[in-house]
Amino acid sequence: MEKLVITIAHTGNVPTKELNPHTPVTIDEIVEDIKKCRELGAAVAHIHVRDENEKPTSKRELFQEVLRRLDEDNVDIIRQVSTGARGGENTFEYRGQMLDIPGAEMASLATGSSNFPTSVNANSPDLIKDLAKKMYDNNLKPEVEAFDMGMIDNAKRFIKKGILKAPVHFNLVMNVPGSIAGTPKNLLHMVESLPAGSTFSVSGIGRCQVDMIAMAIMLGGHVRTGLEDVIKYDKDTLASNAILVERVVRIAKEFGREIATPEEARVILGIK
Repeated sequence: MEKLVITIAHTGNVPTKELNPHTPVTIDEIVEDIKKCRELGAAVAHIHVRDENEKPTSKRELFQEVLRRLDEDNVDIIRQVSTGARGGENTFEYRGQMLDIPGAEMASLATGSSNFPTSVNANSPDLIKDLAKKMYDNNLKPEVEAFDMGMIDNAKRFIKKGILKAPVHFNLVMNVPGSIAGTPKNLLHMVESLPAGSTFSVSGIGRCQVDMIAMAIMLGGHVRTGLEDVIKYDKDTLASNAILVERVVRIAKEFGREIATPEEARVILGIK
């Protein structure tokens, strides 16, 4: 079985210092967390940024500063910028403004709309097409974020239309309230429904994380972890990004999966 690619989703759009004081929100904190998680085994950094009020934003200059600092510190990790919908305008110009920053290698792309706990994760067909085109124009590998089965089916249609280029890398996001539940049966169905030749990672949100990590490893897929996906390590302990990566490495070792370096992950994920 090929080596395991670990993605660290360090911040996301939801966690706050009030919810978990380990949440990195400043540029300094984000960069230091990415560096620490790289040393522990993460090969991909799924990058979100926050504004001066610690609110989620898609500001190009903040993404650019994170990537510049990673370059400055010689951090060899795959840089995956997020085009996620929370915070700011739901337009191509706003959500895609970071896609031409030198040094980015991947970008997230939701291939449909879904529900969040208190809002809609809205992604129109035109927005998806425009974001995908800008990613490919800038040699970024899209990571299709699938919150339910419809997003996998949409991705297949986009492949047929030439909007997405096979093989596609998916991140199967399990257990967001309002979207697909994080159960073994649901995950197996999603994996079996992927287009031939695809690679996939799994994000287990909240209490299903350990189950989803174990299943992803057993099924030959890859794993995403981090405070974007889970705030607590267990019911009594707040998580940090470092201990979440350490847990993935420990579980992988029990299953006999070696951990991929960034260089190896680029080959596995098809990053040019």
